[in-house]
Amino acid sequence: MDSFSVHPPSTVFFDLETTGLDPSCDIVQLAAVSGGHTLNLFMVPRRPMQPGASRITGFSVRRHRLFLHHRPVLTSSLREALVSFITFLRMLGRPVLVGHNIRRFDCHVLARALDEFSLRSDFQKEVSGFVDTLPLARQLLKDSGLQSFKQENLVKTLLGVSYAAHNAVEDVQALQKLYWALKPTANQIHQHIFTLDSLATAAVNQAPVRPSGQSGLCERFSKALDIAREERAEELLDV
Repeated sequence: MDSFSVHPPSTVFFDLETTGLDPSCDIVQLAAVSGGHTLNLFMVPRRPMQPGASRITGFSVRRHRLFLHHRPVLTSSLREALVSFITFLRMLGRPVLVGHNIRRFDCHVLARALDEFSLRSDFQKEVSGFVDTLPLARQLLKDSGLQSFKQENLVKTLLGVSYAAHNAVEDVQALQKLYWALKPTANQIHQHIFTLDSLATAAVNQAPVRPSGQSGLCERFSKALDIAREERAEELLDV
């Protein structure tokens, strides 16, 4: 039996809200929860909010101020938010980060933001890995007959409640309750663990090689992010 099964790490549920679904989108909200500990941070994006994203999330920007449902919110810089996130994780002793459909989109956006400020190494020292509850739920509920594995639908079906989806802090609080209702075992969690580095390697390996035979690393990674964006858009409509 491995150390993960004997001494499973703590769990942090996280979510991002962004300006859109393209690979270059900016983070406008980062939320995380672990038990009774909550982190909820807002950032004024450098890129404009896409109309679809604004309609879904309720975020808008006017005169360099961020609004949520027409009310101003306190913001920090992206770097300050990332440092606060790392500090939050440090207090919890290298937790596993859990999110819904994060492997396709959120983790790519988070990795790009960390790399922008050379914070990836600091971040990775404070986490044990990531778990995406979308494939986990599909595994655990494969005989349930569910047609949609959107987080909202899972929460409605398993917990019998509705919540304010697409507000990151509401999403993570609902996900924490959903996760404990799913009751994954330590071995099942371990099967779904991945890291930012393994995610990047998988994205590059899955992307097509240019006919010239050159690696085209940046081009292939960008293509992988395009695929992730398309899959994320499909998930927002239905999973």
